[in-house]
Amino acid sequence: MKLPLMRENIRCHLKAWKVRELPILKAIDVISSFMRSLVAICIVSSLSLILYSAFSTHLKWLQCCSQTASTIDLMPQYEETNITHIVFGIASSAHTWNQRRHYSEVWWKPNITRGFLWLDNEPNMDEPWPLVLPPYRVSENISQFKYTRELGSRSSIRIARIVKETFELGMENVRWFVMADDDTVFFTENLVTVLTKYDHNQMYYIGGNSESVEQNVMHSYNMAYGGGGFAISYPLAAELVRVLDGCLDRYASLYGSDEKIQACLSEINVPITRELGFHQVDVRGDIYGLLAAHPVAPLVSLHHLDYLEPLVPTMTQIDALKLLMKVYNADPGRILQQSYCYDLRRNWTVSMAWGYSVQLYPILETTKHLETPIQTFWTWRSYSSGPFIFSTRPFSPDPCERPLIYFFDWVEGTGQGQGQTLTTYKRIESYSQALCERSQYGEVGYFNVSAPIMEPDYWMKVCRPMCLLN
Repeated sequence: MKLPLMRENIRCHLKAWKVRELPILKAIDVISSFMRSLVAICIVSSLSLILYSAFSTHLKWLQCCSQTASTIDLMPQYEETNITHIVFGIASSAHTWNQRRHYSEVWWKPNITRGFLWLDNEPNMDEPWPLVLPPYRVSENISQFKYTRELGSRSSIRIARIVKETFELGMENVRWFVMADDDTVFFTENLVTVLTKYDHNQMYYIGGNSESVEQNVMHSYNMAYGGGGFAISYPLAAELVRVLDGCLDRYASLYGSDEKIQACLSEINVPITRELGFHQVDVRGDIYGLLAAHPVAPLVSLHHLDYLEPLVPTMTQIDALKLLMKVYNADPGRILQQSYCYDLRRNWTVSMAWGYSVQLYPILETTKHLETPIQTFWTWRSYSSGPFIFSTRPFSPDPCERPLIYFFDWVEGTGQGQGQTLTTYKRIESYSQALCERSQYGEVGYFNVSAPIMEPDYWMKVCRPMCLLN
């Protein structure tokens, strides 16, 4: 709009000059001046347009960035796997649930954990179903399926289909299906820690083998044993459910539900991912040696506790399990983790399974020796001394090579909110054997152990044992 106005002004000046009959030379000078002014105006206008375009583009870019930032802010944040993303399918029966209910009561968290106890029939009850237990459902009829294994049980078909029936309930926000027995005890925070390591959008089948070689030879090294529990990611469950019923008939000769599940997963071409914290506990006798030298892995589950000596010699199995759960809740990630300490002045060695036991040796022992479980148990089927899927060592006949054993007694928080625990371990006289006469270690009546609370992401790092003894 400025340029036409400037032209109009120029015409007025020219008319005035013509009335005054100015010389031609002067007119030419005026035209020359006019042309120079016009060129200057064009240059200024061009620069203005360039600057306007630049700043206008910059403003638009800033506006675009602002919109992009707003869009990013509105995107939902990734939620790390937690206990509500897991659905449990627990195999039980109308005959056994009442005798084994105490195991579920120890670890089940009403209104937090999700899942069902699957029964073969309606339970006989004189009172409402206990709220401290998982809610129950009755499995579908399995009479149409084939089962040809001698000395086996058709119930394995029903139990194998629990994953299918649980999946078909259509529960929301599920990432993992975890299958187990009614005498399985889970350490749920550690279960979450383990499953968080894996992408739930991929096909995963996670669990552990039997401790007894004879069981793995008879059934399979490639399967996750159901008593120790196993986890199946949602995408894998969806594919398994699609093929399961037909697959069960193809494997009618297999013995157990976990063996049938593994066979069907092999057709989907998904192998087991082994995690050392899932414990089938296919052993007999006293599990002490295994727990006191637990692998460097979070404790996820225990099984078959009805077939073992109590975890603490002076208690019933359920009371000992409740005591273990008490210290576990104080520091879930550290439970059973082994640490070694040395008293070089007196040549003593201390081996500790945090929250469970302390061993005091009157000599200096190597870590290689201490990390090997003392064989206080036998194989599951033949009650023999092995073999197992891990190394073991016997109790030495020499009292000076055997440890004094102390069991967990008490836990409390310390450090005024700084995230530490103090655990106490006391010696049980009836569990210890003859003392070594060369040492005064028998005068030690208890241990106090201070330790920082272990963060869940500790298991994503290189682990180093920690121990402070008072």
